[in-house]
Amino acid sequence: MGSPPMAAGVTPFPAHSSRKWKQEFPSMPRARRLFNCTETRRGVVMAAPEAEVLLQDAVPDLEWCEKSKESHGPQVEMVETASAPKPPNLSETFCARDGLVPVVFPGPVSQEGCCRFTCELLKHIMYQRQQLPLPYEQLKHFYRKPSSQVEEVVEKKARAAAEASHRKCQQTLAELENIFSHLEDLFTRTLVPRVLILLGGNALSPKEFYELDLSRLASNSMDQDMSTAACLRRLFRAIFMADIFSELQALPLMGTIIMAQGHRDCGEDWFRPKLNYRVPSRGHKLTVTLSCGRSSIPATAWEDYIWFQAPVTLKGFHE
Repeated sequence: MGSPPMAAGVTPFPAHSSRKWKQEFPSMPRARRLFNCTETRRGVVMAAPEAEVLLQDAVPDLEWCEKSKESHGPQVEMVETASAPKPPNLSETFCARDGLVPVVFPGPVSQEGCCRFTCELLKHIMYQRQQLPLPYEQLKHFYRKPSSQVEEVVEKKARAAAEASHRKCQQTLAELENIFSHLEDLFTRTLVPRVLILLGGNALSPKEFYELDLSRLASNSMDQDMSTAACLRRLFRAIFMADIFSELQALPLMGTIIMAQGHRDCGEDWFRPKLNYRVPSRGHKLTVTLSCGRSSIPATAWEDYIWFQAPVTLKGFHE
């Protein structure tokens, strides 16, 4: 039988190439030699003669892979189990969505403690909402220095600008101390179930406002009152964990109004009574509720409590 005709475009394998391969690889079968070489127009290109060796070496590797899959299978499940996302903290989600920070104390709190909570929260809000350039205590320490020392600290500023900033700070600190003093008097006169801190706008339509709910703190209890310092740490830990200020936009300087609820017959003469006042329904609102398990005011007595407004509007300042 004659050899089959070659396909068009295929160059026949030259005889001298076969003899050359036979001389260089005498132990390799002809079929293998023909398989491991290809003919191009420029000459013969040799493929790597390692197929059989690779196949033999690959058998143990395949067995190792199968064993490794069996041995590593449980580890993968452990890793996936360890990296599974934890369920969200419901209290933090609730705070972010509804603007509520609940704080529970394990015992009753004195009126003095309630007043301290109000004052410290006011300081914190005014600093966090850019109405004070520094926390209140730092500001008080820095700007209470003699004027000569203040000028040394701010020597890079112009003297007129430094003096103007110093005067603004002194005025703000004086207003805050005045508010703190009268809040202390109010808390000694009556139970104060709620306090409002209103920023911007007016008392009826503020830009944002913060409510401190003290109505669930029992008073006149036979139990010993909780330590005010310990309660403050618990309060601000809850506020920091709720992260209530991080997503708010920075505010310009604006007025801050203080409203407080008290008994209508408490005899308060500095705070102005607002008989028909309603808590605003617009504006960004955050409510901090403090409780110790029972209400301090009977439900039937709520109608005797009215809102009082501080007669001064706090004005912050920027350096």
